[in-house]
Amino acid sequence: MKYEKTVTGIFVDRPNRFIAHVQIENQLQTVHVKNTGRCKELLLPGSTVILEDFRNRPGYESRKTQFDLIAVYKELSQDNPLCKTQEKTENKTQITNKTKVLINMDSQAPNKVVLEWLKNLPPQHSYDFIKPEYTYGNSRIDFYMEKKFGSQIQKYLMEVKGCTLEKNGIGYFPDAPTERGVKHLHELAQASQKGYKCYLAFVIQIPGVQKVLTNIETHPEFASALESAQAAGVQILFLQCFVKEDQLQII
Repeated sequence: MKYEKTVTGIFVDRPNRFIAHVQIENQLQTVHVKNTGRCKELLLPGSTVILEDFRNRPGYESRKTQFDLIAVYKELSQDNPLCKTQEKTENKTQITNKTKVLINMDSQAPNKVVLEWLKNLPPQHSYDFIKPEYTYGNSRIDFYMEKKFGSQIQKYLMEVKGCTLEKNGIGYFPDAPTERGVKHLHELAQASQKGYKCYLAFVIQIPGVQKVLTNIETHPEFASALESAQAAGVQILFLQCFVKEDQLQII
């Protein structure tokens, strides 16, 4: 997934969940924040942020803001495993030291990149039918898929969660209590027992992070629901991402 045009700014403050004040091109701008989560560890005064620029694009006159905040550079502590990464150049592997990591915090991006990923899976893993936003029970699950095995059709359900919270090189979810997330896990557990193959897919919007743990301190009910869902047969996927200022892609 690529953003058409991006600019860099300096975060100032966040009056509410939906907007922030950002210094862009020497002007203080009110921008839309594409993540209603707390993000307190990310949106710190003085942080460098990335914004999607809608100026001079069709329909921009009807927008309340000209920019969407989509990513942020997070400062890393010296003992954070993400500080040292392996990069291959000219068939050689070298260690690169980093002081910051770019985190995509666009809450709409995970579903978009998962749809791209599902559509581009190799033939042996691809699905015959994919439907986003599928109603099951009392929930709307992110994806419903089908795969034919001879005369049989296997049905699949996949719920997608974006991970932007990182601690010492490990991802955590959720960053705020999510009753909706608990409800989805219960629905997946029930569907799994009825013959569906069910997945909870964590899209890790932080380069270098390979797994996600439940944030028990923030929402113990989600951790309990996830444990029950796994016991019922729900599988967990950790989808690592390639993150650039204007791009997010599952790798």
